[in-house]
Amino acid sequence: MNFSDIVDSTLELPIFPSFTRVGFDLRSRLEHWRSLDDYQLDGRTVAITGATSGLGRAAAKQLARMGASVIVMGRNPTKTEQVVNDLRHETKQSNIFSLIVDMGDLDSVNNAANKILSEYNQLDVLIHNAGSLSAIRQTAPNGVELTVMAQVVGPFLLTSLLLDRLQESAKARVITMSSGGMYGAELEVESLPMTPANYNGTRQYALAKRAQVTLNEMWAEKIVDRKVVFQALHPGWSDTPGVAEALPTFKKIVGPLLRSPEAGADTMIWLAADDDRAIATSGKFWLDRRIRPIHRLNRTKRSDTPERRRALWDWVESVTTTG
Repeated sequence: MNFSDIVDSTLELPIFPSFTRVGFDLRSRLEHWRSLDDYQLDGRTVAITGATSGLGRAAAKQLARMGASVIVMGRNPTKTEQVVNDLRHETKQSNIFSLIVDMGDLDSVNNAANKILSEYNQLDVLIHNAGSLSAIRQTAPNGVELTVMAQVVGPFLLTSLLLDRLQESAKARVITMSSGGMYGAELEVESLPMTPANYNGTRQYALAKRAQVTLNEMWAEKIVDRKVVFQALHPGWSDTPGVAEALPTFKKIVGPLLRSPEAGADTMIWLAADDDRAIATSGKFWLDRRIRPIHRLNRTKRSDTPERRRALWDWVESVTTTG
């Protein structure tokens, strides 16, 4: 074990320093990370959901700077178009495009997929980044709890619809932005969408993020020809509008140690760009350019059974077909 491995393990053990900017700064320096600006993505097309603010906007900007054609996917037409115009101005790149999609609305997801298929001859990277934590329970058009629809079912459907186009591209990948909050959540199926009686926004978010990571592993197991690599990650604790709105007390306490959006998005961008380590394996969970375990607690590991995994896949698949 070299010095950087020792530092990494020391940071990971108590969690707190690992997830803050301290962990990011130490790892990036000790491990001499290759600068994202050194990657050239000319000729590649990247679609990213939740790209109008926070981590998604930071990623879209950097990916465009690296030469990729970037499809900025957002719910609000006015905001999405404004972000695209701003990013074109900031990056001096014209290869940034808008696409309107509500990931909690299956009809909207279908329409977005059809538009990508009709307007773009190739798709190299699909990034599922859209996500929010809501204190108030909301439902999607089909009546299912909105967090689960937008962060689990919607991404599953979009991946399914775009999979053939991804498989046509060399070194294609699907990347899912999860959260370190999923470490405290068991793998649930029947109670994954929480009812009005027991709803808790923080727990609902964590359950959805746990499901994302599990499905990421299952996609990798099913797509065995490796024409498409599946990766998930968490960004650490980052200073984003979503954190400020959903967790104001947390931001107040941890604020000075929160990562910048650019630091939080670093590994997501690296997974989209790197053609060596980032595609050497599939179905992994990452933080700061390293593969991480998906369980830290025995109770969450015990919940992660083959039966629950199959039930999760079957349930999500059934929702996408029934609406």
